[in-house]
Amino acid sequence: MKIRKAGIILKKDFKKPRRIGEEIIHWFADRGVKTVVDQVTKDLDILIILGGDGTLLHIADKASKYEIPVMGINLGGLGFLTAVSAKERFEALELLLQGKMTVEERMLLKTRLLGGPGTDSSPGSYLYALNDVVISKGDVDQIIRLRTWSDQEFITTYRADGLIFSTPTGSTAYNLSSGGPIVQPGLPCILVTPICPFMLESRPVLLPPDVTLVSQLGGKADNVKVIVDGRFTWKMEENSQLEVKTASKPLHLISMPQKGYFEILRNKLNWGGSGNKIPELPL
Repeated sequence: MKIRKAGIILKKDFKKPRRIGEEIIHWFADRGVKTVVDQVTKDLDILIILGGDGTLLHIADKASKYEIPVMGINLGGLGFLTAVSAKERFEALELLLQGKMTVEERMLLKTRLLGGPGTDSSPGSYLYALNDVVISKGDVDQIIRLRTWSDQEFITTYRADGLIFSTPTGSTAYNLSSGGPIVQPGLPCILVTPICPFMLESRPVLLPPDVTLVSQLGGKADNVKVIVDGRFTWKMEENSQLEVKTASKPLHLISMPQKGYFEILRNKLNWGGSGNKIPELPL
């Protein structure tokens, strides 16, 4: 990977990302690489994210639009997406310039709300999610009914606190806490997971990536929200329809070559307890 110009995205209002960002700017300058801060433009060869997964989620749509590879340096919490630790940053940057980092394609979802007040149904009205699109009830004492279709085939009417449409990347986010499965990022699919369903047999489903999903309220409900990658986006009305499908361009996510997906899960989710020795594969 030839890198001539790098963008550095800083976690807002925190001193540590700014300090580390200045170090990286000087490191790149010593190697003849130009840098810009908090800008995403199509002439960038790489984006370096200094923060947590939330910081990366906020720029994922622009990065995928311009097909800019993204490397996340975790200065936040769990860091499933920003998988390079702060202490590994210069090792990772050196491997990056040598073309030895792993580049994965992570699918995104695109979504729009049709038929609601003030909504725009034009092709440019889509919003994009790397993790998930969530329909969430606003009132504690109500269960909402969500009629849901896949390519015009009726799936069911979910009676639940809400509904999660997730990518494989987002399977370890809200989907996981709602009882959905963990899906390896390389498996293209869309997960549909009800939130606290009224009927126990209402289970998550995995669907192929080329379907178009539509969900509509099955009756009046107050203050139902649509949340795209953690950001409140629309208020859903009884006659509006939420459309969700796979975006045409993936995000190119860079990770350390020696870190496997399940190693990250073991470290982040403490599978099997911390410090357990990894057994050798039997012959």
